[in-house]
Amino acid sequence: MSLRPSPALCSALLGAAALTVLPSIAAAQRSRVASPLDGLDAYVAQAVRDWNVPGLAIAVVKDDSVVFARGYGVRTLGTGDSVTAHTLFANASTTKAFTAMAVALMVDSGVVRWDDPVVRWVPGFVLRDPYVTQEARVRDLLTHRVGFGDPGYLWYGTSADLVAIIRRLRYVTPESSFRSHFAYNNVSYATAGVIAGLAAGMSWDDLVRTRILQPLGMSETVTQAQGLAGRVDVATPHDLIADTLRAIGRFGVGLVDPIAPAGAMYSSVLDMTRWIRFLLDSGRVGGRRLVSEASFRELFRPQTIVEPDQFYPTARLTRPRFTAYGLGWFLEDYRGEFVAFHTGSIDGTVAIVGLIPDRRLGLVIFANRDHAELRHALMYRVFDAYLGGLRRDWSAEMRVMYDSLREAGLARRREAEAKRVAGTHPSLPLERYAGTYTDSLFGDVTLRFENGALVAEASPFLVADLEHWHYDVFALRFHNRWLPPALATFHIGADGAVSEVVIDGALRRRAPDAPQR
Repeated sequence: MSLRPSPALCSALLGAAALTVLPSIAAAQRSRVASPLDGLDAYVAQAVRDWNVPGLAIAVVKDDSVVFARGYGVRTLGTGDSVTAHTLFANASTTKAFTAMAVALMVDSGVVRWDDPVVRWVPGFVLRDPYVTQEARVRDLLTHRVGFGDPGYLWYGTSADLVAIIRRLRYVTPESSFRSHFAYNNVSYATAGVIAGLAAGMSWDDLVRTRILQPLGMSETVTQAQGLAGRVDVATPHDLIADTLRAIGRFGVGLVDPIAPAGAMYSSVLDMTRWIRFLLDSGRVGGRRLVSEASFRELFRPQTIVEPDQFYPTARLTRPRFTAYGLGWFLEDYRGEFVAFHTGSIDGTVAIVGLIPDRRLGLVIFANRDHAELRHALMYRVFDAYLGGLRRDWSAEMRVMYDSLREAGLARRREAEAKRVAGTHPSLPLERYAGTYTDSLFGDVTLRFENGALVAEASPFLVADLEHWHYDVFALRFHNRWLPPALATFHIGADGAVSEVVIDGALRRRAPDAPQR
């Protein structure tokens, strides 16, 4: 049915009156035309309740306009501090796209090339394989294909600086041959950020701030958690502790600062719309190109295939025909459209930025619950709104899928518990397990005998009580109780003393008087 008045009706109206009334009728009728995002507000609000997320913010950009920006829930459970479009959340790994853009700016300057050897810029970059050390390129750092996944033990919860972290990469054992597989690696990304800063003659933080954030007018965004000092409108991370969702305070804030270019930024969804508008305009701001067309295209060109076991479980439902990684972006197809997106996750908080460039459509979602996967559901819900056709209830479908994955994880945990051998005892008195265990790769862990029990400390953040599991195996129960437990296996030498401890079957630390092998 047409919204325009018929000729017969027009002729029946008095001339002067018609000239006055018809524009107002047309305006009223136009205001009733359905928007693609009709119903989104209610859908998001219900999803936040269904997924038991304390707080969430979402913003949508279409054709250079912010068409939706809203906050839901609270910054901290038990308070009335509402989330708004200005509330700051952790960008986490959505920071990587800013780092890749910073490198692109340096490529444009002619100082760096995508395929420069890493050692040209970072002489302390040494990997276990001499060939890989010499052949690794800046592009390899940005595409997660250096041959091993993220050595999180080098940075998570530690006080090590990035120089020390990079230096210890030489001790990491490769998991695959060079460039043969995608293996997500935060430290390699941080190294790329160092190179961008060196090329610019400043820190990565200053480069991102002066060459990206300031030109885009992103005044609410900070490059590291230390920039949150004095800010009040900041979301508190939340996680499950003993099956109860609780605020974990600011304990996780700053965890990524040692490898800042990989994921240390904080922003609001409203500030992030400036970034999205810039990306949807192919690297222009206010009509002025900030990054060259060639470098911009390189960011979104598939650089390496992401195999199914390295991609998101969402692919089981969306069924993409290809999954790849560009430079700071995961790439896939959805309903015949090219999609670029990236998630971010760090203790108690999540993020996602998604783009359909050809539709000039983008969105950002932040939430303050650990691995709140409604972020994916809401992204595809927004995409469907603009692609038309039938809309699936992505929130319901993905909640079923992720619930099943969580149950599978719990089943594996129960299976491990069932293998625990009852009635066994440690080989030695507990005090004889105490001491400092060291390793050139994994660093030191100190075991103290206190009040008849053992306490392990790898850093002030990583402190755990040791509970006897069986034989010479102990469970580590971390004081930061949202962290999953780990198993520590002690090996007894021929002299009857502890020679080493192996944590979770991989983190091997030797007693200081044991021979170095």
